[in-house]
Amino acid sequence: MHYTLKQIAVFDAVASLESVSAAAKKLSMSQSAVSMSLSQLEHLLGRPLFIRQGNRLIVSHWGQWLRPKAQKLLQDAQQIALGLHQQHIISGTVKLCSSQTAAEHLLPSLISKIDNDFPELRIEIAVENSDHVAKEVLDYQFDIGVIEGRIDDSRLHQEPWVDDRLVVIASPHHPFALSKQTSISQLEQAKWVLREPGAGTRRIFDAAIHGLMGKLNVWKEYEQVGLLKALVKNGVYLSCLPYFDVEKDIASGELVMLSTPELNLNRNLSFIWRHDTGENPLRDCLISEAKRVARNIL
Repeated sequence: MHYTLKQIAVFDAVASLESVSAAAKKLSMSQSAVSMSLSQLEHLLGRPLFIRQGNRLIVSHWGQWLRPKAQKLLQDAQQIALGLHQQHIISGTVKLCSSQTAAEHLLPSLISKIDNDFPELRIEIAVENSDHVAKEVLDYQFDIGVIEGRIDDSRLHQEPWVDDRLVVIASPHHPFALSKQTSISQLEQAKWVLREPGAGTRRIFDAAIHGLMGKLNVWKEYEQVGLLKALVKNGVYLSCLPYFDVEKDIASGELVMLSTPELNLNRNLSFIWRHDTGENPLRDCLISEAKRVARNIL
């Protein structure tokens, strides 16, 4: 069996875009060359990698099996090329998947700094909750991730970035807003709007209340931080969100931060990547610059 890196790259592009024409444009190839390369790979492997649905190509069961292995092979090839061209070591693309807090409050400054200091380094970004970030990194869809809190998976390396904390928030008109401290029994009686299961914020909150409270009255669960803040501002709900996300709202008086000394809501934001991806100078550069940016922001 003699497949080529070009065939693997063609497969990955078609799998990502679900279109021969789009993949051809991305790879600067003709559509016929892409189709031929894909057919040759399927013939060599003896398995259909796609299901044809009109103009779309849906990744088959065998294609799903091959995709992370193809991604790993292409990453290794990129690292070899970088290692052979030291003069261009900080040149290329890093694919980054981040949780919401970091994406909104830290990554804009990081990208601006890298654009200024390393103009040949490009960062592609996607935003997901922490569970999805870890899954995407494990599946080789991204080179590096940013998550909230810890993750226990021996396949992943975790590098702390910045310390952070969650806070319990309420409307200034909420009955608890004037209390010096909010007790566990009061928190149990409240109506809550929270981040969805799988979010790092939700995981930290659930860990903090574990063993202290019974079943909470969780009214709604949403991915969008802005929606949660709006519900709290305009209703009788409590929520628990990163201080980064509510700092300005508290300063303006639109939200109140409740004192909850019985809850440990400290956490950190961390970078994660697969152990088996080895050294990566682009990743190292990104992390080094990220730590400098954090020192200036915090």
